[in-house]
Amino acid sequence: MKGIYIVANDRVSEEAIALLNSIKKFDQETPIVLIPYDEKYQAIAKLLNNSYGVKLFHNLDFLQSLTPKIDHIFGQNFFARPHQFRKQACWFGEFNEFLYLDTDIVVFEKIINNLNYLQDYDFICCDYQYKSGLTNVFTSKIMADGIFTEQEIKDIFNGGFWGGKKGLITETELWETFRECAQHPEYFDFAQKTSDQPIINYLILKRIKRRLNLVQKPHKGPGNWAGSPHFQRQGNILIDPKTNQPLQYLHWAGMKIKPGCPYWDIWKYYRYLKD
Repeated sequence: MKGIYIVANDRVSEEAIALLNSIKKFDQETPIVLIPYDEKYQAIAKLLNNSYGVKLFHNLDFLQSLTPKIDHIFGQNFFARPHQFRKQACWFGEFNEFLYLDTDIVVFEKIINNLNYLQDYDFICCDYQYKSGLTNVFTSKIMADGIFTEQEIKDIFNGGFWGGKKGLITETELWETFRECAQHPEYFDFAQKTSDQPIINYLILKRIKRRLNLVQKPHKGPGNWAGSPHFQRQGNILIDPKTNQPLQYLHWAGMKIKPGCPYWDIWKYYRYLKD
């Protein structure tokens, strides 16, 4: 079974509504599961269930154990937002193939169709994070020590949009990798207070070999970061004139969604689509 996971709490209700409105505009069938970001999720869980049929992640005990284990391995207060690691519950959920989406995203297509690439790959992502080099992921030390090759580094990805297969990462492998990372904090770039993204990039590059970044296909894919000013609105989607393609999704990574932010009109359209 294929499905979509999101991570949210009551604080990001507005973003979650916009995301769900955009998903449902193009796809009424795909099941969606909410992974609570923390313990303040009851209101958003009820709203998303009543309005969109979103189910709650089945194993709340596993989620509650994640942050204490992370703190035990890395030390308390090592990460600015340790609860972001809860998205790794995707590997142990109900979907055999899954797509994970951050809530500060809206989509412009039947986004689950991207899982068709899992016929030939085990992991997919879709962004131009690698164009920024090692920033917000690794330091140069990881290259100096030969941990990854130049080719492998080209598979750096943003943690807001990715897909994979259930069981591809086991719990044992997850914790082993975290302990490995904790022994070498000098490999990771936390300068801008990123939390899970450096560690999860290490996990994927180390553990999963058949990877595909959709924007690196031969014809290249459109951009998707809201910080890119050149996208052009066409109806209620955006076009990337550099590739002459419609965006698959738009991600406000690293910025607050509020009046005056980039592409506010697009976000507002999807937020109030059902109202």
